[in-house]
Amino acid sequence: MNIIIYTVLILVILYLLLRYISNISSKKISRGLRLLFLIGLIFLAVLFAIGGKFLLTLPFTLASLALIKLKGLSLFQLIGLFRLLQTLRRNGRFSFNQSSAKNFSSLSVSESYKILNLAEGKKYTKEEINKAYLKIQKRIHPDVSPETSRLSSIVNEARDVLLNEIK
Repeated sequence: MNIIIYTVLILVILYLLLRYISNISSKKISRGLRLLFLIGLIFLAVLFAIGGKFLLTLPFTLASLALIKLKGLSLFQLIGLFRLLQTLRRNGRFSFNQSSAKNFSSLSVSESYKILNLAEGKKYTKEEINKAYLKIQKRIHPDVSPETSRLSSIVNEARDVLLNEIK
């Protein structure tokens, strides 16, 4: 008997919920789903952080930042910025510890191609190099975030190296 009552109750609630959703505008549904996902992602990130799985919290945190578009950075822009940092760190051009950071005066041509996300074997025009430079510089310019001034100077140097190379 209880199963029948619970089934009827669930069906009535489902019917009322579907009827309510059918009368709502798509903008409100979209806003509500975005809020629901944001709350869920934050909840999962906090849950994993409390559980000690900090590595697992990174995707949820990045997705949450992309949903709220913190300072205009999307998830893809954060991934691109992360790739740039990894390339610079592998080449010894960037360190988070400013006291131990090495100051190099010039970049090699191959490093410049990697920094600007350009294929090394292809010939590029000044416009193509400047387009790649501007694409990265929009994300890391010191006006956007003061912490990225060193990155910005390295990207400037990479562009200069490649422009001198094509002359």
